[in-house]
Amino acid sequence: MKLNYAVCDDDAAALEALSQGVDRWAAEQGHIPCGRTFPSAEAFLFAYQENNGYDLLLLDVEMQALSGIDLAKRLRRDGFGGEIVFITSHFEFAGEGYEVDALHYLTKPLSMEKLYTVLEKAVARISAEPPSVAVNVTGEGSTVKLYTSEILYAESFRHDLVIHTEKGDYTTKEGIAAFESRVGEDFYRIHRSYLVSLPKVVRISRTEVTLKDGTKLPLARGKYDDVNRAFIACM
Repeated sequence: MKLNYAVCDDDAAALEALSQGVDRWAAEQGHIPCGRTFPSAEAFLFAYQENNGYDLLLLDVEMQALSGIDLAKRLRRDGFGGEIVFITSHFEFAGEGYEVDALHYLTKPLSMEKLYTVLEKAVARISAEPPSVAVNVTGEGSTVKLYTSEILYAESFRHDLVIHTEKGDYTTKEGIAAFESRVGEDFYRIHRSYLVSLPKVVRISRTEVTLKDGTKLPLARGKYDDVNRAFIACM
């Protein structure tokens, strides 16, 4: 599997050791590591606006300005559903991890053996559950987990994004481009306002795409050949 992960630590040596440890373990287990490193929580948040498709985050607790705990709380509020592992020198922070459903705490100095054990647990949890995305529902103040296999399409409408699923519709303030980056390769942007689940498509014409439930969505001019290739690739 492809392991998308990020490490955030203001200690350069620890940052490098963690990243190298994850890459080494992933390669040994036959996974494809795809990781990024960040020297601060603020640097991570800046990049997260463009890429939020991480499966695993390793966060130093005691960073300057914004701590790893505060970063995790903010990410959970924003709908992040991946695994979180905290890196710390002090056990007293452990209780706060329950608030953000942290997978584990690793203590400094870092033990590669313990890191590998936690990585095994993280990948087991990531692999066991069907792909999903966490969505903040507008007006309800709640976060719901949507399995991508249940999503039909997403529709951008003014400042809202309406996610149409087999079980109902959900409205969120997330942009369509950001949502697209989180749902995976089975989804295709057929129009600036529409993101469709390719496994739900039954027919593609020059002007529209028809879904299994009979929904017809507009296909942007010049997209016909590209969406056909994407459709065939996902079969």
